[in-house]
Amino acid sequence: MTDETWGHVRGELLKSVGKNNFSAWIEPISFKTVEDRTAHFQVPTNFIGTWVSQHFGDVILRHLISAGLEVERVEFAVGGQASAPMAVNANTAPNKVASATVAAPAPVQNRGLPEFSLNPNFTFSNFVVGKPNELAHAAARRVAEGGAVSFNPLFLYGGVGLGKTHLMHAIAHELRTSKPELKVIYLSAEQFMYRFIRALRDQDTISFKELFRSIDVLMVDDVQFIAGKNSTQEEFFHTFNALVEMGKQIIISGDRAPVDMDELDNRIASRLQCGLVVDLHPTDYELRLGILQQKVEAQRERHPDLKIAPGVLEFIAHRISSNVRVLEGALTRLFAFSDLIGCEITMDMTQECLSDILRASDRKVTMEEIIKKTCEHYHLRQTDLMSPSRARNIARPRQMAMYLCKKLTTRSLPEIGRKFGGRDHTTILHGVRKIEELISLDSQIAEDAELLRRMLEA
Repeated sequence: MTDETWGHVRGELLKSVGKNNFSAWIEPISFKTVEDRTAHFQVPTNFIGTWVSQHFGDVILRHLISAGLEVERVEFAVGGQASAPMAVNANTAPNKVASATVAAPAPVQNRGLPEFSLNPNFTFSNFVVGKPNELAHAAARRVAEGGAVSFNPLFLYGGVGLGKTHLMHAIAHELRTSKPELKVIYLSAEQFMYRFIRALRDQDTISFKELFRSIDVLMVDDVQFIAGKNSTQEEFFHTFNALVEMGKQIIISGDRAPVDMDELDNRIASRLQCGLVVDLHPTDYELRLGILQQKVEAQRERHPDLKIAPGVLEFIAHRISSNVRVLEGALTRLFAFSDLIGCEITMDMTQECLSDILRASDRKVTMEEIIKKTCEHYHLRQTDLMSPSRARNIARPRQMAMYLCKKLTTRSLPEIGRKFGGRDHTTILHGVRKIEELISLDSQIAEDAELLRRMLEA
């Protein structure tokens, strides 16, 4: 693997795990070599090697494969020394060799079908259910039973770190256990595209079509990746149609609703809308606290002496609301800090250790979130909000979104204008002033503005 390839993989990992997790865990590791289908990495300490192995090994493996490398496992070692794979912890002597090997965590094989790896932690038993995700969880559970369902496909969408991939892996885990006879393929849209391109290059599209039309359950993660890639979309559409007509189950995830993916083929978007489209909403306080409590209980099973001062979990759940990955990353950092220096996790230590995450969380409201919430509140599509339409039922919500962008973010009027379809800054200013005027005159507008503000700042 070249430095350029590893640089590409690092870029993809940054998108997958988030900035905080990347800087804390991925940044310190360095690529060494690929031997015998194993990618070897050097880590600075045993502790980092163990955490990266347990929590990000499968993600690294998946991106290496997506980049075209023929690897089956990744291995981490302190100082690049060779050793038999072994479990390590923070108390391992720093000069002792420590390696942690990750093969596909739960490899699944189905009579000639490609293998895929599942995160062993992404199961239904580890998924914390709350109001923002209860419908998605229930739908995933129903599909995982492996029987006939009234909706096909199941489309899960939402922002980063809200649980889409967790539910996808949980479905695959359940099907593998309860219905081992089913032919299941789980892959990212990026991997689907790479396989199709390889088939075109090898002039073997017939085998590709036969493979993907012979399965019982097709699971495709991050479908937005193929939006705008015409030949891949065409093949995906035909595969999709063939499987639906044969009564095979399809589960797909994306970062937006199908109708809001501008470059997604209209036929695909229409097909996806025919199934059950479920939005995983941003987490609320109760769900975040539940997730933290579950993680602490799991950590105490391995480290019974873990001590956390009262109010710490409540503080984190209140302050960090962007997504579950950031939330879990913050808690992981506290666990590591507490373990390494042998102290209780206090409120002062939490504020000091998580200062960068807390500062970032203070700037959590984005224009994307404002537009999304405004559309949901007024039952509009994002494309409507960006359109040139001056119809009152579209223009007024558009002005509301402009007003909220000005009030809740640090973006300038020209920046907001570019976000709203390239509008002039004077148009944005007019919209902001119009809503300010109506808030004092129209109780409904005032109520809408307050409700949306609370939802966005929750």
